[in-house]
Amino acid sequence: MEKWHIALLSISIYLSIAFFIGIIAGRGKSFFSLSEYAVGDRSFNLFVMWFLMGGTIFSAFAFLGGPGWAFSKGAASFYILVYCTLGLMPWYVIGPKVSKIGKKNNYITMGDFLGDRYQSKVLTIIVGMVAILAFIPYLTLQIKGMAYIFNVLTYDNIPYWLGALLSFGIVVIYVATSGVRGAAWSDVFQAILMLLIAWVLGLYFVNTLHGNVSNMFNSISNSNPEFLLIGKEKSSMSEVRYSSNIIISMIGFVMWPHLFTKSYTTTEKRIKTTVAVYPIFALFLLPVLFIGFSAIGIVSSSDIDSSGQILPYLITNHLTNSGLLYGIVGAGALAAAMSSSDAIAHGASVSFGRDICKAVYPKLKEKSELIIMRAAVFSIGGIAYFIAIFGSDGLIQLLLGAYGPIAQLAPGVYAALFFKKANALSVIWGLLLGVITTIYFEYFSQSSLMDLHPGLIGLMLNIIIVVLGTLLFKQSELERGKASEFANL
Repeated sequence: MEKWHIALLSISIYLSIAFFIGIIAGRGKSFFSLSEYAVGDRSFNLFVMWFLMGGTIFSAFAFLGGPGWAFSKGAASFYILVYCTLGLMPWYVIGPKVSKIGKKNNYITMGDFLGDRYQSKVLTIIVGMVAILAFIPYLTLQIKGMAYIFNVLTYDNIPYWLGALLSFGIVVIYVATSGVRGAAWSDVFQAILMLLIAWVLGLYFVNTLHGNVSNMFNSISNSNPEFLLIGKEKSSMSEVRYSSNIIISMIGFVMWPHLFTKSYTTTEKRIKTTVAVYPIFALFLLPVLFIGFSAIGIVSSSDIDSSGQILPYLITNHLTNSGLLYGIVGAGALAAAMSSSDAIAHGASVSFGRDICKAVYPKLKEKSELIIMRAAVFSIGGIAYFIAIFGSDGLIQLLLGAYGPIAQLAPGVYAALFFKKANALSVIWGLLLGVITTIYFEYFSQSSLMDLHPGLIGLMLNIIIVVLGTLLFKQSELERGKASEFANL
């Protein structure tokens, strides 16, 4: 049996286990309950919450984009450690408030939260649209990662489109079937697997290719000193861009709509505890970055099509001749992608059903809303799959492109919790113009202002509009009542 056959068999066993866990998680629960599908009947414990939040964040970007950025950009890649370690910290303060308000008012989405606070269905719909706008590139990133893994580890015998279809197809089925509970318990299994494999791989490649960590960085310093510089001559990224990447990622980190949905699944105390122990998850990223650094000076850029393929390339060319080991490592990388794609697909489906369809058709029955959500898993997933197969953006571009629009939700959220006078009109205009500005500088402009991340430019404009709008426009009576309720909780 050829090596790639064994690798494929190993990966297939992993996919079968993930599929089984995802399906069985919903057994004994009501298939027709919207509360069960969306928020797991608000019953998740600390163990599940930690892995659910961790698995959501550490995605295909962590396993593929992380090493790819370390390989292509060097020291600039350490920004990932910073924002992943500190990015969830604001949730220690706002998370319990979001959870408490959510349970009191029976929310299941961020759109519920913001729409009710500002008494605006228009805002609810816009939030849903912005969420899906950000979800699709983030989901595309995961699908691209799955495709890379299958394609490279099987020496092109599994085509790009088929690898993505096999792995993502499993995610779509168990999410549509078991909802957030299926995603949560699959994430427990997948997170444990990817954490173990990340450390094994990181240490293996460093020791095999360089002897130890010190030798690795000394070698890079001697041959490519610019890889260890930020903002200096010949470095891959300016200080301004590096800093603004960190800022926008940290702000956007707690603005992902599915984080709100996940926070409605548990208690305020468990949210605080989850946030407090969450930085432990960031330890996973250190060996992942080491993988990319270990390839500098060993692998030529001409050997791979994109930097996101550096891990699969190292596995197939510098690991061992064991097909079984290939398969286990491939399973770990797939676990990273799938643990995020299930949460994203679920979050996107809930946002579409509740924030868009329910807001447009208020008389929509719960059963119909649930059917729409399940159908949206397939439709939104299909759009992301199409972009992943035919689009050209790399993993890094997709990640940063997703964070820009999602960070525009921050002014409305923080104002809802801490700024009683904020009104719907200012938040709506701030959000719209912030997103439009971000998209313009991200995809249409030849350059960014002062080399800032496009999302930060949009966010600054967004904040100015919210502040000015608060001074110029008055709240309605209903909005004033909700503002007091939110601020006092």
